[in-house]
Amino acid sequence: MQASPRDARPDSAPLPIIPLRDLVVFPGMIVPLILGRQRSLRALRDARAEDGLLFAVAQRNPETEEPVPEELYSLGTVARCVRSLEMPDGTIQAELEGLSRAQATHVTQTEPYIAMRVGAVEEVTTSSWQVEALKRSALAQFEEAAQLSRGIPPEALVTALNAEDIGQLADLIASYLDLGLPDRQGLLEELDRVKRLERTSESLVAELNILRLERKIHEKVEEEIDDSQREYWLREHLRAIQDELGQREGSQSDAAEYRQRLEDADLPEEARTKAQEEIERLERMPAASPEVSVLRTYLDWILEMPWRTGTSDEIEIERAAEILDQDHYGLRKAKERILEFLAVRQLVDDVKGPILCFAGPPGVGKTSIGRSIARAMNREFIRISLGGVRDEAEIRGHRRTYVGALPGRIIQALRRAGSNNPVFMIDEVDKIGADFRGDPSSALLEVLDPEQNSSFSDHYLEIPFDLSRVMFIATGNILDTIPPALQDRLEVIHFPGYIEDEKMNIARDYLVRKQRVEHGLTGKDIRFHDSGLRTLIRHYTREAGVRNLEREIAGLCRKVARRVAGGGNGGTQITAPRVEELVGPRKFSHGVARNEPTVGVSTGLSYSEAGGDVISIEVGVVDGEGELMLTGSLGDVMKESAQAALSYVRGQASELGLDTGYFAKRDIHVHVPSGAVPKEGPSAGAAIATALVSAVTGRRVRHDLAMTGEVTLHGQVLEIGGVREKVLAAHRAGIKTIVIPKDNAKDLDPEEIPAVVFKDIEFVHASSMQEVLDVALT
Repeated sequence: MQASPRDARPDSAPLPIIPLRDLVVFPGMIVPLILGRQRSLRALRDARAEDGLLFAVAQRNPETEEPVPEELYSLGTVARCVRSLEMPDGTIQAELEGLSRAQATHVTQTEPYIAMRVGAVEEVTTSSWQVEALKRSALAQFEEAAQLSRGIPPEALVTALNAEDIGQLADLIASYLDLGLPDRQGLLEELDRVKRLERTSESLVAELNILRLERKIHEKVEEEIDDSQREYWLREHLRAIQDELGQREGSQSDAAEYRQRLEDADLPEEARTKAQEEIERLERMPAASPEVSVLRTYLDWILEMPWRTGTSDEIEIERAAEILDQDHYGLRKAKERILEFLAVRQLVDDVKGPILCFAGPPGVGKTSIGRSIARAMNREFIRISLGGVRDEAEIRGHRRTYVGALPGRIIQALRRAGSNNPVFMIDEVDKIGADFRGDPSSALLEVLDPEQNSSFSDHYLEIPFDLSRVMFIATGNILDTIPPALQDRLEVIHFPGYIEDEKMNIARDYLVRKQRVEHGLTGKDIRFHDSGLRTLIRHYTREAGVRNLEREIAGLCRKVARRVAGGGNGGTQITAPRVEELVGPRKFSHGVARNEPTVGVSTGLSYSEAGGDVISIEVGVVDGEGELMLTGSLGDVMKESAQAALSYVRGQASELGLDTGYFAKRDIHVHVPSGAVPKEGPSAGAAIATALVSAVTGRRVRHDLAMTGEVTLHGQVLEIGGVREKVLAAHRAGIKTIVIPKDNAKDLDPEEIPAVVFKDIEFVHASSMQEVLDVALT
């Protein structure tokens, strides 16, 4: 029981002492007692004769029958006897209401009972910022304890929720905890309310753990008893029904069915032996056992895998080339490498060739060309995407000890294909992650190694499966994120981005025809003119592939389909003006970014997984203290490139006609527009240095010229990557002259770069910044 809080202070008069065994009375609580010792009986009667006040204090040794003052704790509780009842056996049943903590000062008498003078103690609150959080935590724990324990009445929880003083809350919770005497006395003697509530919460957590465990054990015992009784009852009834019908148990019937399937299946010896063992286990197992379903699933996987089932290759190089050309425009070099690969397959039946990896920007046909290869070889085609996969079990499967275990994606895909030699495309290998569950890319090492994958072991099957006949093709946008060990097992075929003329042919011969069919239209309903397609390519898409171009064509087809479905007339002509009318304002501008030479602005070339792009680099010079500001979402490497370019320009101050203190008195701001787009790499060094020289000398930079190359402190222009993609991006933007490092001259391959690009663009090979400046500045 709990008492209403009162502010009771002990006065100067001596108070009778009630020694308590294994009990501590907390302020604000009503505690029932049975008094039997003569001293305690006399003390209680005298207290009732006065104002009912007495001093309830615990004795140090509960075994002591008549404790002396030295055997009592000095700090106790001033209490009032609110109810007492004389019993026939001479004892008294009493209820004491704790009023306040008090400290015994000195003893005034020892006979016929102990009496003491007591003094009030002052409680403090040391910390205020954590009081509310501590109070909420304690209340939540006490509420859970009240639900789990029958010893805490509902009214105690109500009182706790309404308690405003945290000291009162701590006393209330402590009175219901199953603590030893030293712990209870320690809480009583703790005068810091916050620390008292903290100690009470710690004890409450320990009590909650015990209560939860008791509840869990109780529920488990009840559940086991109920389940075993129910299972026994059902099994007995099932046995009786089966006896009446003359049927065998279900597991025995299943075993016979699996035996027949095993005889009919064409399995290798190891798989057959494993299946036979599992069938024998199934036969001995009770039909109601939960293991039956696990065994049946495992046997289904073994018996349905294409261990020796495959398709016959029908490779004809001319037919394969025809299929590749039908399905994909351009990609000449990629197609040549694929045809070489197929030619070797045609000549050698059992070849352990390399694993192909198609690398290139999105939308250039990497995945779809895999389907064409499968069609050319007369093989099944299966595809899985590993983008974002972080669990090794996705590749190798889960062990059967786990609930709901299944094989990995490799085995699952082969079962779906029903063939042991499909064309197996693994998409997005550059986007595989890794965490505490393992590294999927490491698991792929065995799958994609021709020397090892003849005995690939899945954790679920635990039987080696021969993957050597599977033609694996991996795809990715960039190679930097593929681990070196995995990249070493791949033969990379680069898929470059498309130029404008290639996109025109793809749109005219493939995309328009495809979208007409998908939208239920005919050539009479909608007709795309070259001017309309060129407008879509130049002003509504900016990509290396054709995925967004196909979306724009689909959007136009939808608009026409709506008109035709509503009873309107077809015959829509998609010309350049019609595109703007139907699609809306242009999204991108075509041609050079500037219409005339400008001071402090140069044009650079960048390369990313989406292909090449043209970027502007702006430099501003203002009075200041020689600081360099870099903006535009630049990466660390690009920032270092800008710093190197500035150091080069400062070193050339005298040659540029600048004072020696010019840079010390001016701040330089380098900005690359499109600030929301991250930019990285060293290849913008030449463009940054050119813009810096232009800004400090006042000479203008040609607007129809773009450049790329890394710059050293001494002004050398070093080799960079992505030349083809950058050149194509410059051609799309209408650039007339491109400056590239001299060491990159070998990358201007006429077989990779269309002839129209060489016709429209003049290439300048530079090995130093002076050569770049001579052609870039006017």
